[in-house]
Amino acid sequence: MVNTKTIDAKILSRMFLAGAKNLEAKKEWINELNVFPVPDGDTGTNMTLTIMSAAAEVGSLADPDMETLAKAISSGSLRGARGNSGVILSQLLRGFTRSVRKCEKLGAEDIAAAMEKGVETAYKAVMKPKEGTILTVAREAAAKACEIAEETEELEDFFRKVFAHAEATLLKTPEMLPVLKEAGVVDSGGQGLLEVYRGAIDGFLGKEIDYSAFHKSQGPAVTKISPQAEADIKFGYCTEFIILLEKPMPEEEEHSFKEFLTSIGDSIVLVADDEIVKVHVHTNHPGQAIERALTYGALSRMKIDNMREEHQEKLIKDAEKLAREQAEAEASPKAPEPPKDYGFISVSVGNGLTQIFKELGTDYLIEGGQTMNPSTEDMLNAIERVNAKTIYIFPNNKNIVLAANQARDLTEDKEIIVVPTKTIPQGITALISFVPEKSSEENLEAMMEAVSKVKTGQITYAVRDTRIDDKEIHEGDIMGIGDSGILAVGKERTDVAKQTVAAMLSDDAEVISIYYGADIPEEEAEKLASYLEEAYPDCETELNPGGQPIYYYVISVE
Repeated sequence: MVNTKTIDAKILSRMFLAGAKNLEAKKEWINELNVFPVPDGDTGTNMTLTIMSAAAEVGSLADPDMETLAKAISSGSLRGARGNSGVILSQLLRGFTRSVRKCEKLGAEDIAAAMEKGVETAYKAVMKPKEGTILTVAREAAAKACEIAEETEELEDFFRKVFAHAEATLLKTPEMLPVLKEAGVVDSGGQGLLEVYRGAIDGFLGKEIDYSAFHKSQGPAVTKISPQAEADIKFGYCTEFIILLEKPMPEEEEHSFKEFLTSIGDSIVLVADDEIVKVHVHTNHPGQAIERALTYGALSRMKIDNMREEHQEKLIKDAEKLAREQAEAEASPKAPEPPKDYGFISVSVGNGLTQIFKELGTDYLIEGGQTMNPSTEDMLNAIERVNAKTIYIFPNNKNIVLAANQARDLTEDKEIIVVPTKTIPQGITALISFVPEKSSEENLEAMMEAVSKVKTGQITYAVRDTRIDDKEIHEGDIMGIGDSGILAVGKERTDVAKQTVAAMLSDDAEVISIYYGADIPEEEAEKLASYLEEAYPDCETELNPGGQPIYYYVISVE
């Protein structure tokens, strides 16, 4: 047994990185615990990307004290948060680190209080908390920690008892959520949290764990570009760094810094809070950007790539997106324009769906959705790029709403209205319902009223055997998933689509909208539309190329 009653920042850092590493190792297994056996189960991925964002910050610290470590964990996880599970994990970490940041060492009572604070913070972030989820596991673990903290001074014993209670709670989640019991799984988010705990205990015990992955650039893989594209690069150095602020940066200074960066480069992303500023700029003079940044505080995670020479080897994952955004910026007038009254940000995936949102007036589209949930930082970057006083965000996926809310709460200079749309058709209907003459409150109310009348069905395939809503599902089956569960199961996608529409239809239905995916031939989609027109002559049937992956059809009934 490790004979210790307290941990310091060094040990806590090791525990955190070990927890992150264990979660990463288990992410695919956690993905498979998704209740619906769809090919986009992403709880493990979202939680891993969230904690890896913080792990990268922690891994860059040479010899952190408790406050520096707390800031790195909180800020990194907050900005990297993806999906509901990732946002909840970031809030658990945020509350925990707020509680411990002023401590030099932590005993059992300090850790218990911090866990309790983390749970309190996470519950506040969720509008309608459900029992049988990651929140339940976190709450019960914190309750156990508080119960035994006074009498259990040795931390190894303390950690093992808390873990055992968390594990027992996770095993009870199917009894709390019938849908888990029917599918024969425990809650995936709770399992993810348990893996963080498990890894953290390993780190506490000093088990050998490879942390090297956290010291490498978390940036993305390479996209090959042509020699002509290289020659056309106006600013040759992709420069990134984080400023650890000595004091909060006033709003006017933030604007001044942005203006300076604009004078020496482009493709600027600047995200600031009270403690850090994250900077990205393409420039021919990275030294000037760094010198100016040093006037605000110390620098961390500095990265400079010569884009002309190294583009073929070390492009970050967002290179293509940044190139598109840069091209759009260069095509628009250079003179600064006053902000317009309102703007729109929407999450979309698939060329057809993206085109529909553009035609409806969306200012900025975030690529993502079922297969990849955008992070809080993706939302913040989008907000930064929309020059409007009031911005409406349409997440179009229930697993993206919390990240949008988190970005809203981090934005101070613009009014952000998150319209909690859970499907693409809901987002389209909400946008159509916007009336410029109405106030933001009136528009939100009208949008939600319109959204409440939209039923959505999504046709995809099963990746494993299970049983849901009294329906036997086998790997490879085609499923029609409605707003509240499985509507149809079969072997042929057109038949399942027909059954799904029949299940959604009501006497007052007026419009059936079909968005067919990237894997669907146009003729097949047209045959489905023709069938629905004949079967439901009182409804108007609309057919649109969506281009979305994974989902053969997205169908709405209004």
